[in-house]
Amino acid sequence: MDTARPEILAHAERAAQAAAQMRARASAPEPIALHKSTSNLFRDRREDGRRRLDLGDMRHVIGADAQAGWVDVEGMITYEDLVAWTLPRGRMPAVVPQLKTITVGGACAGVGIEATSFRHGLVHDTLQEIEVLLPQGDIVVCTPGNEHSDLFFGFPNSYGTLGYALRLRIGTLEVQPMVHVEYQACADGEAFFEALAVQCRGDADFVDAVVFGEHEHVLSVGRFTREAPWRSDYSFKHIYYQSLRSRQQDYLSTQDYLWRWDTDWFWCSKNFGAQHPLVRRLLGRERLNSRTYTRWMRLNARWQLTQRLASWRGRYRESVIQDVDIPLERAAEFLAFLQREIGILPIWVCPVRGEVAGRQFPLYRLAAAPLYINFGFWDVIESPLSFEPGHFNRLIEKEVMRLGGIKSLYSESFFTPGEFAQAYDLAEYERLKARYDPRGRAPHLYDKCVLRA
Repeated sequence: MDTARPEILAHAERAAQAAAQMRARASAPEPIALHKSTSNLFRDRREDGRRRLDLGDMRHVIGADAQAGWVDVEGMITYEDLVAWTLPRGRMPAVVPQLKTITVGGACAGVGIEATSFRHGLVHDTLQEIEVLLPQGDIVVCTPGNEHSDLFFGFPNSYGTLGYALRLRIGTLEVQPMVHVEYQACADGEAFFEALAVQCRGDADFVDAVVFGEHEHVLSVGRFTREAPWRSDYSFKHIYYQSLRSRQQDYLSTQDYLWRWDTDWFWCSKNFGAQHPLVRRLLGRERLNSRTYTRWMRLNARWQLTQRLASWRGRYRESVIQDVDIPLERAAEFLAFLQREIGILPIWVCPVRGEVAGRQFPLYRLAAAPLYINFGFWDVIESPLSFEPGHFNRLIEKEVMRLGGIKSLYSESFFTPGEFAQAYDLAEYERLKARYDPRGRAPHLYDKCVLRA
């Protein structure tokens, strides 16, 4: 790396300021926490008045090498800003998570996925180097082969409990201006997963799918193309997921394809009435996005409006917002469980490449199969019956573990300590914690992700 370049010098100055912030908080009794103006975590955090670390300035592109296929970025840059920088240069991050406000650091400290994941894995599978601010204020650079390789592989799925990413080098891909998308409808679940696996072995650039019902599965296969006979626009009047049920093919600009789910938060905008044509016109294009819906969701959580209404109506209400990864050979079994026991529709389906030799990430292992299937399902279950808190989420967790899968931790979790230790290699996590946060300045992973510390 050319350390004399202005971008690198500016980053070094910002990193030094971040480290000074961290050291100033190192003696405080409260555990450290990160201030973020936006968040894509769907679990409540304790509002305990602690002073939060502000890394908001760490949002720049530092440099890139198109020939080597990487870009250096700061941890707080959003994918919206990063894509806006890479696309004019004919590149895109190898995996671009679905929502514009997700940060690169957040996608690596958590789990990021999209329709290129069948070939390139999760966001952290594209990671080449990471600069981490440790809880005591030290900065270490981690690569797969240096003295901090354990933190390089242990950082994904650590959710800030081992430190924060100041700089990341992630993989990029060459792009074309347009994406040609073809849709294949399958009535039978077994045939659907077989067809999905076939497409993952082919020449597609993007593969994902949506389950609309027991006998309605729509496989989506995208390929880059230089020209197109038309271009669809799903950023305002038209709703992308609805088009899957009526079209056999479509053309979107590469930018619009990458953000095809953001306009309606997949399909969750319906919960705010935003899919009604009049409401869409009143909101306008600039407010139809995940940033708006997330803000509204957090206001509702703060004021407990829908919960109070459900209680007044005598209804049990449980939020089920989950993404889980299941080995391909057990995917049909898990889908049957979802339809039988949970009943949330639609369901997003995204194939994910399993881990490769020499790149095992211990806190999020995808080791049991060459291909996993991610199921994303996000809604509220209402029932006239009363259940213990987390009833449906617990059913999901137990089934995921039974089938040899793993669950993302961005949302509510109800694991017992023993279950959590088994699912996320807590022994390796404790070793990392002892080396990189020996004084326990950051919360413990179980405390943060299950106990909401």
